[in-house]
Amino acid sequence: MPAQRIHLVRHGEVYNPSGVLYGRLPNFHLSDTGKLMAEAAAKELKSQGFHIKGVFSSPLIRAQESARPIEELFSLDAKIDEDLIEPWNVFEGRKLSVKAVAVRPHWWWHFRNPARPAWGESFIDIIARMNQAMIDASESVKSGDVVLVTHQLPIWVMHLHAAGEKLMHDPRKRRCSLSSITSFELVEGKLTEISYLEPAKSLLAVDRGAV
Repeated sequence: MPAQRIHLVRHGEVYNPSGVLYGRLPNFHLSDTGKLMAEAAAKELKSQGFHIKGVFSSPLIRAQESARPIEELFSLDAKIDEDLIEPWNVFEGRKLSVKAVAVRPHWWWHFRNPARPAWGESFIDIIARMNQAMIDASESVKSGDVVLVTHQLPIWVMHLHAAGEKLMHDPRKRRCSLSSITSFELVEGKLTEISYLEPAKSLLAVDRGAV
């Protein structure tokens, strides 16, 4: 039978002193605090008594570094899954704010359809690839749980999708903190969210740069 649970773990704090949207840009590593957050997530998975039998990671370095403590604690090697990557976004490398958008009329076109969204990968496409990654990871083991280390928006849209909620949302109100753990089970072939944990909540971190 497939994995009992599928845990989506968000990466830890990224060293991003310029505060840009890092998106899929290379060389955005975890900060020192981010490394502690990743360790907290790994320890939480262990303390919950989860039997982790497989670890998968987005190809981006911040996710791979966040997967490392999980690999070490459960004596597993993470596999890279391209479907777990951060969504693409036309604003990568830029500082994005209401003021920045207001003074650049040529950016306004990208916000013409928030439901798509028009500035990056569509929610439907993100859900399709994330669903595939979660099913594939679940089926890769015969028992126990699997961990997928990924990014904020992919995790949040899977939450909305599983809950049957509208996909259009305010990014400032996402319940998906750094190094959080959002867990799902497959119930009659359907992904069902069962829990949400914030093991690194006590660590002071700057959460900016997510798409």
